[in-house]
Amino acid sequence: MSPHRALVLVFALHGAVAGSFATRIPWIQDRLDLSPGVLGVALLCPSIGALTGMPMASRLAHRLGERLAIRLLLAAWCAVLALPALAPAPVWLCGAMLLFGLTAGMSDVVMNAQAVRLERHLGRSIMSGLHGMWCVGSLAGGAAGMLAAHLEIDARAHLGTAALVLLGVGAVSGRSLFAGKTEAEAAAAPRRFVLPSKAIAAIGAVGFCGTFAEGAAADWTAVYLTEVTDAGPGTAAASYTIFMLAMASARLVADRFVRRFGAVAIVRCGGATAAAGGVLVVLARTPALGIAGFALMGLGVAAIVPLVFVAAANAGRTPAEGVAGVATITYLSVLTAPAITGWVADAASYPAAFAMITAVLVVMTLLAGVLRAHGAPPARARVPRDEAAPASA
Repeated sequence: MSPHRALVLVFALHGAVAGSFATRIPWIQDRLDLSPGVLGVALLCPSIGALTGMPMASRLAHRLGERLAIRLLLAAWCAVLALPALAPAPVWLCGAMLLFGLTAGMSDVVMNAQAVRLERHLGRSIMSGLHGMWCVGSLAGGAAGMLAAHLEIDARAHLGTAALVLLGVGAVSGRSLFAGKTEAEAAAAPRRFVLPSKAIAAIGAVGFCGTFAEGAAADWTAVYLTEVTDAGPGTAAASYTIFMLAMASARLVADRFVRRFGAVAIVRCGGATAAAGGVLVVLARTPALGIAGFALMGLGVAAIVPLVFVAAANAGRTPAEGVAGVATITYLSVLTAPAITGWVADAASYPAAFAMITAVLVVMTLLAGVLRAHGAPPARARVPRDEAAPASA
């Protein structure tokens, strides 16, 4: 297996863990008889864990080696998938969710750093496609979870089995990950706890806007269509799937456009597309127009996070350190976007909330120029094939 294909599997596995867990949250809530407030606290814990672990990920990758760090953290992320369903009480659930977020965030940092390093080696953009495979894995895990829920399979059995299967696939793919490192990178010891530099903060502002719109749209699309367009439950639920499919499809093909037009042009075009979708959502009073708007938003924001990660990795002292800095900012956006959207909708209206999100997308489009100095690798600096021989495990 080539390093590129191995990393594709890693991204898909990471997404599959997230998708598998998301479908069994109602089962966990029913089993522990959680109120909405207590469940909200539990669901906040993964973000706290991720924000805590991400700044330390680059140091761990330096000490263990990037490939070994990915293998260990991915294995931990897969194993922790089984813990929330096993929690006997809310306090144990919160502890499991903290571990869930910690391993998710740290593995996210090191696998994106590996993607940047491999991208440099290949001399062409691959990041958007990898994030597209994350979406594919998430959709696949979610589909399996929905089937398990429909068949009324105990979540402890479902998530425990899923954890074992994903652990096995991860162990196989991890042996072929890319191990190359430049002398400068090998000599540079990352700091123990990394906060974003000024350059990375500027890049992170673009990522913050993109993930703000992505997170708000993903969490509120079904509610928006129900409350504003009187969509039925099936149509409202389908709108989320359409949004995710639009985003996954765009990510899978975005790399070829990045190679041709560059990161800045893609962010500007994506921002304009997403903002146009936001305008449609604000104006929508029928389900069809609302779904079209959300699909455009998914298409527009699809490539933002991959390109921001590449730019941050190129701006940091090491790829992992740069990714850790910008990932801290984007996770903060994911944490706050759904709540802020809800507050604005409660104080004004749902269309007003998405008018705010559309304004955020316009700001992102205007800030796209900060990626110019730290974009994707040159399109012509290629090796004959992407099958660089993996080092021994």
